[in-house]
Amino acid sequence: MTGALLLLAACSGGEDGDGVTVGGKGEAGSPQVTITPGNGSGRARPDQGVTVRVTGGVIEQVTLTRKGKPVEGRLSQDRTSWQSRTLRPGSQYQVTAVAKSPQGKSTSVQSTFTTMKAPVALNVSDVTPMQGEKVGVGMPIIVTFNRAVEDRRAVEQALEVKSTKPATGAWYWTAPNQVIFRTKNGTYWQANQTVTFRARLAGVKAGKRTYGVNDVARRFTIGDAHISKVSTKTKRMVATSNGQRVKSWPISAGKGGRVVNGVDTFLTTSGIHLTMGKENPAIMTSEWMGVDPNDKKNGGYREVIPWAVRISNSGEYVHSMASTVWAQGRQNVSHGCVNSPPAYAKWFYNWSYRGDIVIITGSARRLEWNNGWSYYQMSWNRWVKGSALDREVTTA
Repeated sequence: MTGALLLLAACSGGEDGDGVTVGGKGEAGSPQVTITPGNGSGRARPDQGVTVRVTGGVIEQVTLTRKGKPVEGRLSQDRTSWQSRTLRPGSQYQVTAVAKSPQGKSTSVQSTFTTMKAPVALNVSDVTPMQGEKVGVGMPIIVTFNRAVEDRRAVEQALEVKSTKPATGAWYWTAPNQVIFRTKNGTYWQANQTVTFRARLAGVKAGKRTYGVNDVARRFTIGDAHISKVSTKTKRMVATSNGQRVKSWPISAGKGGRVVNGVDTFLTTSGIHLTMGKENPAIMTSEWMGVDPNDKKNGGYREVIPWAVRISNSGEYVHSMASTVWAQGRQNVSHGCVNSPPAYAKWFYNWSYRGDIVIITGSARRLEWNNGWSYYQMSWNRWVKGSALDREVTTA
């Protein structure tokens, strides 16, 4: 009997998702092939994917498509089973499987089915960095979802990071709807390479009645290794690129003197900062400390600051400040920012990428790990524990 005749005689399936089976005792020497979900199934489980099993032979070929495009799967080592990845909810799929017996007889079987719609949809609402962006060697990958993730293990297993130059990193859940990837402490990304992030979320069961709906991919590049060091004691900033010193200039850091809940908010924080963005100009006011900008007696201010590069969420920037040039290199007079001569601030603004490293030392105020993108402030062991899978990841 030919494969076509077998298909007409033996294909079956329905809403319960029973498999399609071809072959049997009456067909001596022909392999038996079962495809699950079965032909005509209208509510197949997206998270279970497609399974092909063979008895009396081995799989020669499996083709699974959605809208004519192939869907990936994995063949077992003994070639008797094939398992697809998770499937997109509310979509129609076609699968064809061919198997051959040791005697050389072939069996072919097909199934067309539709996956159930997601009662509750999980989507990626934002990814940092942007597609095609050139970033610094400290750049984290920040993934934000449209809702809290119940099954973090399942979702994290669907996240993949690859780089042309291998690195070791890990994911850390900073919130129920946000997870962040960074490299191991002290290693950073290697310079001048490409990094690809993929969230293979389609069909992943992320919680009760909740399924991932779409896959997401981002590709970005790592630029030169920009690592700058600031000393609040020597009052200088030194910028290096790929290990070579390229610029040095005098600065004025936080003067201190305003203690709130035991924290001197006028001190520049010491630690490993990452550049987060640029503003030209940045509008800085005293409102962040609860003082009206017009209340000069209590330190009120409003200033328009050019060439400002943000390095934390607590209002710290490396920026131009012409009015404190007299103090730069001599005295710390700022509210916590790194004041720089205008020409040097402009140069740093144009030179830096998001995700560059800025290491500040000399201050009694420690940078917290969650102040901006200061994730390298957390120990590596603790960061790995923040992974739902409690594991390191290689990007090779």
